[in-house]
This record gives sequence, C-alpha cells and structure tokens, in this order.
Amino acid sequence: MTDALARLREMQAADLPVHGGRTLAYVYDSGLADVDRVGREAVAAYAGSNGLDPTVFPSLLRMENDLVGFAADLLDAPDTAVGSVTSGGTESVLLAVQAARDSRPDVDHPRMVLPVTAHAAFHKAAHYFGVEPVLVPVGPDFRAVPEAMAAALDDDLHRTVLAAVSAPSYAHGVVDPVTEVAAAAAERGIRCHVDACIGGWVLPYATRLGRTVPPWTFAVDGVTSISADLHKYGYAPKGTSVLLHRSPQLRAPQYFASAAWPGYTMINSTFQSTKSGGPLAGAWAVVRSLGDAGYERLAADTFEAVDRIVEGVRTVDGLDLLVAPDSTLVTLVTDETCDPFTVCDEMAGRGWYVQPQLSYGAERANIHLSVSAATLAHVDELLAAFAESVSAAVAAGPVTVDPGVAAFIAALDPTALTEDDFDGLLVAAGLAGGDPAGELALPDRMAEVNAMLDLAAPEMREALLVAFLDRLQRPVRRPR
Repeated sequence: MTDALARLREMQAADLPVHGGRTLAYVYDSGLADVDRVGREAVAAYAGSNGLDPTVFPSLLRMENDLVGFAADLLDAPDTAVGSVTSGGTESVLLAVQAARDSRPDVDHPRMVLPVTAHAAFHKAAHYFGVEPVLVPVGPDFRAVPEAMAAALDDDLHRTVLAAVSAPSYAHGVVDPVTEVAAAAAERGIRCHVDACIGGWVLPYATRLGRTVPPWTFAVDGVTSISADLHKYGYAPKGTSVLLHRSPQLRAPQYFASAAWPGYTMINSTFQSTKSGGPLAGAWAVVRSLGDAGYERLAADTFEAVDRIVEGVRTVDGLDLLVAPDSTLVTLVTDETCDPFTVCDEMAGRGWYVQPQLSYGAERANIHLSVSAATLAHVDELLAAFAESVSAAVAAGPVTVDPGVAAFIAALDPTALTEDDFDGLLVAAGLAGGDPAGELALPDRMAEVNAMLDLAAPEMREALLVAFLDRLQRPVRRPR
C-alpha cells in the first residue's frame, strides 16, 4: 500500500500544480490551506457513501438540500425554487437541456437557440439528446444579440424548447444580455437557461463589492434555470455543480424512474445512479467553512487580481485585452509580431500555465486566463513572466507549419478519417517515430501542434483530437 501511494505521488509530480495560483485554467485555487484540508477530509470521510438512495444516507440528502438552499439565496431564487447537486457544469447543462426536451413530448425534432459563444456542453447535450443546436452570431463585444436570438426563436417556434445564455461565457469572460433574451423566451413560452457554471459563485459577490455586472440571476423575469459550479469559484473539491429550477414543475422532467426490471425500483434526479458522497461532502464542508463572508473576501481578492492583470498587460508591448472582462476570466491577444501559442509555451517554461484558444471564424487565436484568489499574491510575477514571454516570442517569430503538413491536413476528410491518415499525420508532424502505431512522442513545446490544429476547420479539429485521445487511452497490460 505504501508503494502504491509513493507511486501515486511520483506520477502526480508530472501534473500541473493545483495550488499556488500559477495554473490559470482547469483549477481554481482559494490559496487557503485550511479550506483545502477541510474539503479533502470531507471527501475522504464520505468516499464510500452512495448518493443513489438518500433514505439510507440521509446525511447526503441534508447536505444536498443545504447546498441548493445556499445557491438559491445567492442567485435570487424565489421560494418555489428547487435544485440538484450534479457532478459538474457539463452534467448540469445536460440536465437542463434534457429537462427542456422532455417537457415537450409533442415536439418530434426539438431545437435550442444558443449564441455561438455558448459552452461546448450544449453541443454535447445536442449530440446525446437529439436537440438541434441553432447557433446565433454574437456582436462585436462577444455578447449575444437579443434581436438575433429572438429571430432565431421565431424561425421554428413550435420546435424550440430552450434558449441559453452565459454568465459569463468561458472564452471571453463577458455576460450575455440575459434580461432581453429571457424576456424574448418568456414571451414565446420557452425555457431560458443561464449557464453560470463559472460566474455562479463569484458574480453575486462582485455586485456586493460594487462592481458593475449585467443582471443575470433569477431576479430576471423569464430565467427558468441556472447552473453554478461549486468546484470552480466555490473552491470545493472537483466534482460538484448545482442546477436550480425556478419551480418543481420545471424540474420534474429531469427525474428518471424505472420499475421495468426485477430489482429495486430505480429513481434518479441526475444522470448518475451510484455516486460517491465524497464530492458532495467536500463541497458542503467548504461552503460551510467559508460562508458568505469568506466568499466575499475571496471574490475581492480575485477581482483585485483581475484589475491588476488587466492594467498590467496594457503595458506589455505586443499583448492586449481581447475584450474588457465582466468576470474573473481574461482573454488576451498578441499583435502581428508574435503568436499566442509561442507565448503560452514561454509562460509554461517560466512556471505558468495559460490556456491557448484556437481561432474561431474571424476571431484569431488568443490566450485564456481563469484568475483565482490565489493568483493575487503572484500578479507581479505573472506580469513579469508575460513581458519576458512576449519578448521571447517576438525574437523567435511567429510559428509556422510545414507546407507539406498543411497540405496533408487540407486533403483529409474529417468524416472519413482513418487510423492510417492519423498515423501519417503524426509522422509528418514529428509526433511519432518511424512506427506510427507506436507511442506518441509529444514535444515539450506545443506551439507547432496548436498552429497545426489552428489550420484545420472545426470539424477536422474534432476528428483529429478524437483520434489523438483514442490513441492516448490504450490499456497498460500486466506482464504475463
């Protein structure tokens, strides 16, 4: 057992750090050691508890209702509001879409209206549940355009079961005009979901701190459901989100029950049946430990870090904001002297993870930062690293893709991508040796790989990354 734990620590050393404020995507760090400890201990205490049946684990039911109640108060929910704790933002979004679809059994081919900036989880829901995504262009400020959203609702009104907006959108950190879109949906009898998986546990405190945030909570008429992640700015251990509905009637289609077999009658409020009580207990313990006052302090630190970053990057030649953020997410662009992919590599070499975002339509590739409370203590270091990284990227020049590789990608058909096609691309890109079916040889720097992906159309990016993930996920067999 000791050997296993030692091996675990050895493997984990290759991962991005989850503490220290230097990983600005995927993780959210309060910077408070006691909060992390409480969360870990609660997860461990409930690792064996099963959320499948709340009647035999009543403490899990109590904790879930407590968390939903805290979220309801935070998000201005009416007394009629109900909710569920899910495994994350994607499950919350999936359930919101599924409930909207199943609320309209009269519709054979349902559709939902989304700004193009809506999270990819909505596309996953569309894929799983057969709901057509209708994508509406956003304005130059990267926010949904209410008139365009209303027109899309009207294009095939009978089939439309849901409108969705973001608070904020992940790619740009801005809040959609929820008031106008929700009003348009309500006027037409259509549900309106607010994806606040990022903002749900921090934007309410931004308002309390006197910052200007467009309205987006249940205080907005027409908002029927909201998703808010606890494992983001709730600073809870990974694996918890909250999905709130304005009323029990709106939530009702979310439930699944089956007595069509000889075992126990299955009843589920989320997609999971058996689910560990650990993440729920961890979230409950962290929320109880921090409370309103704690979250307000963490939000104040986070927004101070955001403000200092926004001000600081303007002094770095070659680097600028893509758009002024409404939230804790900051998007940066480079000028023509360098490319963002090289900047990201240079930042990684200096101990910082910042996330490259590929080009989309007319929008060029950029750099994403998810700022946490723990980042505040390191803002000066972050800005110095950016200045050094941009300078190094300018000296190196924009990354280029070998013309042969570019031609190879252009000739591929994403609908008919074969293993041989993918193996050939791996060899051409230098990601595999002479034996293309062998182990992948990922480079230390990813700029060339990201530039290669940036050449591909979205459909081809999807096909290539599916093939890549398939190649990574191969079993390690025991010696015989």
